[in-house]
Amino acid sequence: MNALDIIISNTGEQPIYEQIYTQIRKLIIAGRLKEGDLLPSIRGLAKDLRISVITTKRAYEELEREGFIYTVTGKGSFVAKKNVELIREENLKKIESRIAEIYELAQSCEMSRQELWELFTLMGEEEAD
Repeated sequence: MNALDIIISNTGEQPIYEQIYTQIRKLIIAGRLKEGDLLPSIRGLAKDLRISVITTKRAYEELEREGFIYTVTGKGSFVAKKNVELIREENLKKIESRIAEIYELAQSCEMSRQELWELFTLMGEEEAD
């Protein structure tokens, strides 16, 4: 992985360390970063992204605290073994919760399941374009 995989936005409200944390976490969950892969050094990533070493260190610490990476002194930070099923299950719970909210809102608007499905399908088509 190189710094080009991480895009930092100075205009958003999300802190830079959180942007790094979120993007690396997504790469791990998506399988683009695999168990045992070596991450860029904290200093190297900070230099590539032109940000503070402290900011990069904070992102790595958060990733380590959450169990996504581990650090070996003198060798670097590596992608940890992750429980893909556990992560998937957590995401499914979030999806189910949001679908329930959408369904309740649709009912309050007297929207049929067919109309709801058509809207969902339409949004998926827009995403593909």
